[in-house]
Amino acid sequence: MAKHFTLLSLLALTCCIAFAFEPKPLQDFCVADPNSSARVNGLVCKNPMLAQANDFSFSGLHVAGNTSNPFGSRVTPVTVAQLPGLNTLGISMARIDYAPWGINPPHAHPRASEILTVLEGPILVGFVTSNPENRLITKVLQKGDVFVFPVGLIHFQRNVGYGNAVAIAALSSQNPGVITIANAVFGSNAPIASEVLAKAFQVDKNIVDQLQSKF
Repeated sequence: MAKHFTLLSLLALTCCIAFAFEPKPLQDFCVADPNSSARVNGLVCKNPMLAQANDFSFSGLHVAGNTSNPFGSRVTPVTVAQLPGLNTLGISMARIDYAPWGINPPHAHPRASEILTVLEGPILVGFVTSNPENRLITKVLQKGDVFVFPVGLIHFQRNVGYGNAVAIAALSSQNPGVITIANAVFGSNAPIASEVLAKAFQVDKNIVDQLQSKF
């Protein structure tokens, strides 16, 4: 009987941990406690009586990001890592700055859809559908335009104007994650064998070696 009870208790605990995910909070809020060593699907809540206004506030999106990099863009994220009060709420956002002709390179968010609002444009946006069609859906957005990138699909943006461009992105996860395709493929740790990539991309191994050296 005791063994049976222990098994049921373990199953109950496992279910509680498994279902501790962000879309359905069971309290007013769950301010993230980054100092906790407990492992859950998200972050542990700190004592709600210790919550302060700063836990629900972030300052800095009025500041332009430094786009002096090879891509000519900068993402300023506001996820649960920057704003603990987002924990369990299933939302986050980011500011994206683009130098003239700068790009936010092809990437995907494994845990979120994204809706992008252009504050200053024009910005070329696009995403690619999944196999086997791999269809590119793309459009040039102007100031005030909105575009959505479905969860998990590879997408990108490019400033196609001669001035700086700015967009605000909203995402359907407190921690959407980012997989930048070039970094993941050519800059993995440890490296993917160049023979594998050469065959996958149907290029000479020397080209793969050159690309891997850049990441």
